[in-house]
Order: sequence, then structure tokens, then C-alpha cells
Amino acid sequence: MLRHAKSSWDNPDLPDRLRPLTRRGVRAVGTLARHLRRAGVAPGLVLCSSAVRAVQTWEGVAPGVPAGTPVEIDEAIYHAGAGDLLRRLQRMPAPVESVLVIGHNPGLEDLAVALVGAGDRALRERLATKFPTGGLATLEVAGEWHDLRWGAATLVAYVVPRDL
Repeated sequence: MLRHAKSSWDNPDLPDRLRPLTRRGVRAVGTLARHLRRAGVAPGLVLCSSAVRAVQTWEGVAPGVPAGTPVEIDEAIYHAGAGDLLRRLQRMPAPVESVLVIGHNPGLEDLAVALVGAGDRALRERLATKFPTGGLATLEVAGEWHDLRWGAATLVAYVVPRDL
């Protein structure tokens, strides 16, 4: 799960969904792309909010994952709460083994925190404290997507751009 990178509030007349990344956000996605490449991250599918800042986040991290990774730009992710996101993941087809969700708070953070039931305690506490822009939480789950439930995931990694 990846929260979009830092976005601009410079233009108060710009609708929220059209806010672009700041220079800091652009730097962060480059850093995250290098991290994803080094970590060998290869999602079977990317689910990305339709907001400009989320799409730009995807475009910036895309060089860090295998070319041709399927992407779905999904309007529903823009204002999705944790329950909406959980139901979306539960509908994933069985052949998709891993998903990178690029979205927004509070829904993405609430989803990550509610799904995690195991993993390094310090990482779990850090995730529960704050999921900042550019935050990347890697969760492992067993079983089929339709069986995904609250507390069923293990937090295996959690990074923010300034850590990298």
C-alpha cells in the first residue's frame, strides 16, 4: 500500500483531485522507485486512485517495477474508506497474487492498520502512528482474496521516503 507522494496546495482554486505533486513529491517517487527495484517488488496489479497526485505517484514509481505491470486507474479509490478498499481487494481474481494500492488517507492508513494483525511490533506501532505521504506498507496475507479479513495480514515492511 502506497500513499501518494507530497502534493501541492499552491493553487487554492484547483479542485482537490487535480492537485499535482510538489518537487519534494517528485523526488520522493524517484527514491521509492529505486527502493522498489532494489527490493524486487513485482505487483501482479496496480490499483491507483484517479487523483492527479496518485497517478503522478504511480508514474514516478513505475520504473521500479517490471515493465508491463497491469494498472487500473480507479475513480472509486479516490474517496474510498477502509471498508471500501477491503471489499475491492476481496474482489481480486485469484490469478492476481499481489496488488499495489496507491491511494489516500484516511482510507489507506485505516485499511493498513486494520488489516495488520502480526509483524514486527515496532513497525506496527510506527504504521499506526502515522502513514505520511509516500509511505509504503508491505503486507502479506495467506489464502484467497475473498477471504481477506481485518487482522489477517502480517506487516513485513514499512518505509517512508526520508528513511531511504
